[in-house]
Amino acid sequence: MTSQKTQGPLAGISIVDMTTVVMGPYATQILADYGADVIKVEAPGGDVLRLAAPSRHHGMGAAFLQANRNKRSIVLDVKKEKGRAALLRLCRTADVFIHNVRPAAMKRARLADSDMRAENAKLIYVSLIGYGEGGPYAGRPAYDDLIQGLSGLPALHAEVAGEEPRYVPLTMVDRIMGVSAAHTVLAALVHRERAGVAQTIDVPMFETMAQLVLGDHMGGRTFDPPAGPPGYPRLLAPDRRPYKTSDGYICVLIYNNKEWETFFRAIGKSEQFAADKRLSDHAVRTQHYSEVYKIVADILTTRSTAEWLKLLGENDIASVPLHDLNSLIDDPHLEAVGFFQKMDHPTEGPIRLTGIPSQWSDTPPAITKHAPLLGEQSVEILREAGLSEAEISALVAEGATVDGRPNRKK
Repeated sequence: MTSQKTQGPLAGISIVDMTTVVMGPYATQILADYGADVIKVEAPGGDVLRLAAPSRHHGMGAAFLQANRNKRSIVLDVKKEKGRAALLRLCRTADVFIHNVRPAAMKRARLADSDMRAENAKLIYVSLIGYGEGGPYAGRPAYDDLIQGLSGLPALHAEVAGEEPRYVPLTMVDRIMGVSAAHTVLAALVHRERAGVAQTIDVPMFETMAQLVLGDHMGGRTFDPPAGPPGYPRLLAPDRRPYKTSDGYICVLIYNNKEWETFFRAIGKSEQFAADKRLSDHAVRTQHYSEVYKIVADILTTRSTAEWLKLLGENDIASVPLHDLNSLIDDPHLEAVGFFQKMDHPTEGPIRLTGIPSQWSDTPPAITKHAPLLGEQSVEILREAGLSEAEISALVAEGATVDGRPNRKK
């Protein structure tokens, strides 16, 4: 018997996942890592993320491999009646159904929450959407870049850097949405356990990002009437950035009065610190972040990165080198804590996956399954749902599913 310690904290939870690309798959990756049985429902063409380069074989791109480990794949064409019926069968015994299809399309497909609950009254129904249904943007297309722009991130970059607006070079909205959706599912599961009620939940991209951005930057508009403009001055200071040294860059944060005093003493400029209230007085400093960060920026150009890391470390001032992607992957701390996990994929060979950051004393999450081939577990999952071999064969023949087992007889 498999021990609880090897199953993860969500062992026994079943999730039917009809999401694509990054937002939804990242949410269900987290839940799968925690031990939930995530059944990834894909259309016959597969999740488009499968095509994201680089890849060794068609349909198994690097980003897909990262976001879909620990899941099982079933192909269902829900536009066909048999495919739709099979999806409903899966949901009869599931705990959660999650999708990122526009609500109007789900209603047309007769896959709205009421359709699912007719099969399973205990099913938690989660919709990952662009905009809340009550507003004028409801139903519009929503992608990471669009929501970044609408939530003001490129404008913040332009304001601080004095450059053209730019998107953050991450699928940042999708990743934040994934985390938000995962904790929403967990909260809904707890509520169902306590109250016996399965809820319908919408998790909108725009509102989620507006909360995140304005949590820092509501500023004076927190008050009614406003006490000043929006924005958090420290975060908007032009020199709050990696500092240039004589041979590279370094990331430093001198925060409280003690650290500011220690920094100026370490570089032999205690008198400058004592004479300048912008440096020595926290209340005054908060009104002059742009100026004090510029003072630090000028000082840090005078020595090498290695010299600064040594001096700042000796004085317990927070500092780290500036990583690029290669040095991040090769970071010695990540190596020491075993952050990356290597595994052999049946078609892609040896691969390296980002690990699970949290550490658990009793039910540790684990990466136990490779990202699936398209429809790799279709037959297995349909059998578990109670379909007969004849019914499964009919689904395959009609094109409503795909038997993606790698070693099946052709």
